[in-house]
Amino acid sequence: MLLYTYMSNGSLASHLHGQKHEPLSWDARLSIALDVARGLEYLHYGAAPPVVHRDIKSSNILLDQFMRAKVTDFGLSRPEMTKPRVTNIRGTFGYLDPEYMSTGTFSKKSDVYSFGVLLFEIITGRNPQQGLMDYVKLAAMEGEGTVGWEEIVDSQLNGNYDVHMLNDVASLALKCVNEVSKSRPPMAEIAQELYQFRKKLNKVHSRTPQELSGFSSKNHSRSRISPTESQEVCIEVDQLKVPDYESKECGSSMEMNRLHIR
Repeated sequence: MLLYTYMSNGSLASHLHGQKHEPLSWDARLSIALDVARGLEYLHYGAAPPVVHRDIKSSNILLDQFMRAKVTDFGLSRPEMTKPRVTNIRGTFGYLDPEYMSTGTFSKKSDVYSFGVLLFEIITGRNPQQGLMDYVKLAAMEGEGTVGWEEIVDSQLNGNYDVHMLNDVASLALKCVNEVSKSRPPMAEIAQELYQFRKKLNKVHSRTPQELSGFSSKNHSRSRISPTESQEVCIEVDQLKVPDYESKECGSSMEMNRLHIR
């Protein structure tokens, strides 16, 4: 018998594209991205052999009562070293690694590409199956990673985000969607960067209004993100855990009971 935690807040997709939920804050979006990154980090570096998920998308990210994110749906997952070349391309349009589509070869970097698309989906609130990456590429060319990112950020945030951090997260996402897989960062590096962004956000929450004023830009009032408790670590498979970055700040793990890879 398999027992699963009840994910009372549904999928990330329902929060980004549905009408039944309040818009996600920047704080919540960053925490969700970190949870997903740590889940993938475990699959790539904690599992033996390493596992490629192959279908990372917002509808496969479920949220519990505390808005902690969990990676689900392992129907397409495969150990990385088992027959990497396939004849039938599997996955979801809009999230698929272009290198995987052209060569039929998947790897951990295929998940990195899909995660980069997911990051842009979180930033923009746009559906990857409706031309998100064309939209992103246009913004990157026009704004050179600065003004362009502010133009594509989800309007439901109403300016409640730190512009510098937006640029940092978008720049990381852009690295993930590099069309050359070898140029994409590994999930361990991505998770570490997102952890540092989240840590920085926690420091912003603890500052006085006078200190926070230093985070405003010419076009935005200072960040008004609602403070939340520090989010912790990410994925557990049969009691195996991803090592902490800093054990004193990141000690628990995200549960995913009994993952079976066929």
